[in-house]
Amino acid sequence: MTFMKDFLWGGAISASQVEGAYLEDGKGLSTADMITGGSVNKERMFFTEKVEGAYYPTHEAVNFYHCYKEDIALFGEMGFKTLRLSIAWSRIFPNGDDAEPNEKGLQFYDDVFNECLKYGIQPLVTLCHYEIPWGIVKKYNGFANRKTIDLFVNYAKVCFERFGDRVKYWLTFNEINGAPLEGTGLNHLGMVDDSVWNLKKPISISELPVLPNRYEGVHNQFVASALAVKAAHELDMGLQVGCMLCNVPWYPLTPNPKDVLATQTKDQMFNYYCGDVMVRGEYPTFVLDFFKKNNIDDSFITEEDKQILKEGTVDLYTFSYYMSNCITTDPSIEIVGGNIVGGAKNPYLEISDWGWQIDPEGIKYVLKNLHDRYPHTPLMIVENGFGGIDKMEEDGSIHDPYRIDYLRQHITAVKEAVADGVPVIGYTAWGPIDLVSIGTGEMYKRYGFIYVDRHDDGTGDYSRHKKDSFDWYKKVIETNGEKL
Repeated sequence: MTFMKDFLWGGAISASQVEGAYLEDGKGLSTADMITGGSVNKERMFFTEKVEGAYYPTHEAVNFYHCYKEDIALFGEMGFKTLRLSIAWSRIFPNGDDAEPNEKGLQFYDDVFNECLKYGIQPLVTLCHYEIPWGIVKKYNGFANRKTIDLFVNYAKVCFERFGDRVKYWLTFNEINGAPLEGTGLNHLGMVDDSVWNLKKPISISELPVLPNRYEGVHNQFVASALAVKAAHELDMGLQVGCMLCNVPWYPLTPNPKDVLATQTKDQMFNYYCGDVMVRGEYPTFVLDFFKKNNIDDSFITEEDKQILKEGTVDLYTFSYYMSNCITTDPSIEIVGGNIVGGAKNPYLEISDWGWQIDPEGIKYVLKNLHDRYPHTPLMIVENGFGGIDKMEEDGSIHDPYRIDYLRQHITAVKEAVADGVPVIGYTAWGPIDLVSIGTGEMYKRYGFIYVDRHDDGTGDYSRHKKDSFDWYKKVIETNGEKL
């Protein structure tokens, strides 16, 4: 029950959730910049133009753009071996289809990656993490248009060539499997329904029309990812490119065969659809069957695309894990699940303040299933964390035993999977510093080992403060997971 000697311990953040400086140094608007803040009881809102007086959390976030040196130093103090972070596409290509990249944007990430390496931290970079240049949405309707494939691949090549001497690990699209089932497609795909452009006032994210062509948009992302993998390999710089999925284990609520079969379908479509295409290089039969049963025209999958998918399979499989859910066909059963996905309440599990079912054993279940399905592909957990309500005491201390307990139980389960022969190469906790929640757009829901004095009413001085979990995670890394 030991981790490999060079196990990649660290943390994970994303550009839109930490950077701020949303129009600074030539950056353009992204989809994330168009969505207001919310809470567990208040939905985030969207409009095609900025609404005066509305609160947009990404515009300032936690000011990583100006505080990255301080933050990376703290990550270095914890002993991080890797930092997963994303590049804001609209910081490199402000409109998405610019003829030349924005040099100031490139220089910012040069500085960030150099600062990481100063502390022996290997960057793990996501190219598209829930934000797409707003210009691509307006001009091309995101990945509904195959032109966006070319724009993404060009962006990826610029990043590989500029940063590949320092960044060896890359991910193409964050939680790519969220788009087919969630359906709105705004942050995932940069796609909106035509009716959105006629909006007269903001609407909630859940009110955005479900896109019938979202599967075509995801397919275009598959092609874009495969072409990016091929481009990275052709550079002969030793770059490794992976996929990233949100993995939620689904359990049948009862032994009723209807629940069991519904669970099988949910598991296939949510957890294996995208992974199979990106790791195995072809569509699984259950997806093609789903298309037929639901009258989805799959002619967008061309013969040329099939060849690209086979040639551009990923080098590693990475995923997020936060919760498990149950499936039932009984319509009278209560549905829970927070702001990721809904499911039936599991009577054996506790639930967080945001409705997420806490299931440490689930991460072991996921790892063993993935290793069985993709036996020759290294696995890495790139998001796992606990969003909670943290309070700073009068002496400046922040006690978060609930976070330590959550992470201890999950890392223990990962160790048990490793002992069973699962090839796990790393673990990056989400997020090592407080950041804007992607689901609710709030600061009140805090994840970090580092507390940021920033609040949802716009107050706070952005100062950083260590929580109890900071020293705990430092010890975990020092002992390579032996002392939990």
